[in-house]
Amino acid sequence: MADILAALRSLMASHTPPLNALVVPSEDYHQSEYVSARDKRRAFVSGFTGSAGLALVTTNEALLWTDGRYFLQAEQQLSNQWRLMRMGEDPAVDSWISTNLPQDSAIGIDFWCISVETAQKWRSLFAKNQQKLVPTTKNLVDEVWKDQPQAEMNPVHVHPLKFSGRSVSDKLKDLRDNLRKEKTRGIIITTLDEVVWLYNVRGGDVSYSPVVHSFAVVTTSSAFFYVDERKLSSEVKSYLEENNIIVKDYTAVSSDVALLASNQLTSAKGTQSNGAHDAEDSSHKIWVDPRCCYSLYSKLNPDQVFLHQSPLSLPKSLKNPVEMEGLKNAHIRDGAAVVQYLAWLDKQLTSIIPSTNVQMQELYGASGYFKESESQKTKTPTGDAKLTEVSVSDKLEEFRAAKEHFRGLSFPTISSVGPNGSIIHYEPKPKTCSELDPNCMYLCDSGAQYLDGTTDITRTVHFGKPSEHEKKCYTAVLKGHFALGNARFPNGTTGHSLDVLARIPLWSYGLDYRHGTGHGIGAYLNVHEGKTTFHQFQTWFKCPTSSFNDCYRWVETNTIAEPGYYEDGKFGIRLENVLIIKEAATQFNFANKGYLEFEHITWAPYQKKLIDVKLLLDEEIKWVNSYHAKCKEILSPYLNESEKAWLTQATEPISD
Repeated sequence: MADILAALRSLMASHTPPLNALVVPSEDYHQSEYVSARDKRRAFVSGFTGSAGLALVTTNEALLWTDGRYFLQAEQQLSNQWRLMRMGEDPAVDSWISTNLPQDSAIGIDFWCISVETAQKWRSLFAKNQQKLVPTTKNLVDEVWKDQPQAEMNPVHVHPLKFSGRSVSDKLKDLRDNLRKEKTRGIIITTLDEVVWLYNVRGGDVSYSPVVHSFAVVTTSSAFFYVDERKLSSEVKSYLEENNIIVKDYTAVSSDVALLASNQLTSAKGTQSNGAHDAEDSSHKIWVDPRCCYSLYSKLNPDQVFLHQSPLSLPKSLKNPVEMEGLKNAHIRDGAAVVQYLAWLDKQLTSIIPSTNVQMQELYGASGYFKESESQKTKTPTGDAKLTEVSVSDKLEEFRAAKEHFRGLSFPTISSVGPNGSIIHYEPKPKTCSELDPNCMYLCDSGAQYLDGTTDITRTVHFGKPSEHEKKCYTAVLKGHFALGNARFPNGTTGHSLDVLARIPLWSYGLDYRHGTGHGIGAYLNVHEGKTTFHQFQTWFKCPTSSFNDCYRWVETNTIAEPGYYEDGKFGIRLENVLIIKEAATQFNFANKGYLEFEHITWAPYQKKLIDVKLLLDEEIKWVNSYHAKCKEILSPYLNESEKAWLTQATEPISD
């Protein structure tokens, strides 16, 4: 790591102008949350592998910013060459730079890897101290990364209408209507999930996300798709041609944006892309999302930019009926896989292994999913008898892989035992992972990609005797999970207001958690879609116009409720369900606003022995019993007889 920092500092010193600091973001050219192996520059530089964070290298310091999900992980992975900066507790990176670097400092960054929104904010702040944000001539990390992985080269696939629910022509028509409505003549689309959603294609260029490294430019008469053509089969090329989508090389987007700015971008037939329709538009403006990379934005005259959230963001989040039905079906099959997994895991801990004729109970001393007693491990399991965080998560993937339309996981499974559960985004590795311990909590956060939907679910269980404290904490998380997931609220309610519902039961004990309470989820797309937390869901529950009736446009949006609690070095608890926002049939309708509520579409039982029933209200007990009854009804057709019997026991009603 010291050699990497030394090499970077040498390049910083020889750069024109010389750099006082170098910013290394987590994001790629598309501002993606999850990036390909080639784009994991921040991880290469710092050694920290979490999905969120930012590295800053100065002439004599190295600092790493990350959020509360990764504090423990960063502490473990960063060498003594690095200083951890905790987001929300320490100064933000731009404030730190402004305060700690000299006047006239040059702060370098690859302009492809920073958004317009962030670059403008930083430039404004730095200017107060005569500091400058400057583009590096090349990406300096790439210059020192000698064994950097090659660019992904995975085939592009057409996403059929039976899964997408809307044709490309319909989506382009709506997009162009929005362009004309805002008096713009074109739009630059850089976000990967928006490009593939618009053109109804999918790929495999980023692990766990079916996206394609690509850009799109759409005008009121033309549509361009910037992608490495080696990824396109003859069938895909024909499909794109039939939909009047012009394919150009991935690297051509830079020069084409410059042509678009000067109104000289031409179609394959040699006609200007603005065409006859554009001649009717008096505006010369080009629509740019604030998330667009600053490199492309810098090729435009600021006066000709309409800087506004992409018009694709809302329709992509508002699932059409086909997408919504697919999402629900995917979660049913996925819930069945989770139940099969829990039943299998319970059996492994309490039954005979055929190859050894040795009872796991003798090895692990596990009382199992249903019984509650101290576990006494009498032997050390070896070989096939040994259950580890990785081996059991591999089994979960097997159950999912057997389901219809399965295409892979939606993120690395968080399979965490005991203290590892307190590392919020823990990712077990085969050589270093822990063995299952029935005396500890086990947290499993997992999901899958299916052709008809993306899933994400978390359940926390204990196969021994949980402590009263663990039960109290689990029950507080469950109560917050219930309070949020069963809330009714008027149109115009902000996500920040709803977030508090999930935390109040924990707050009553003086407890809390350092991550967001939810996020959107894609339709066979990114597992994290749109804003990432309820704290940030300002627009998801705010009227887009002054008319309250327009608020119903937000119905059929999905989100996730995932409150948790974590004790460093001891355990972690999280419960996560996907929710659909729908209209609520309330008795009254104050101020004619209209009311909304959530529908749960995730199906898997909560472990009853972890629930301190004395802490539940009658309505909470009633809801758990109702939810469990639905789990049994919905999932039973997907299970064999022994799995059905396990689910029947897991969903038996609880009482006070």
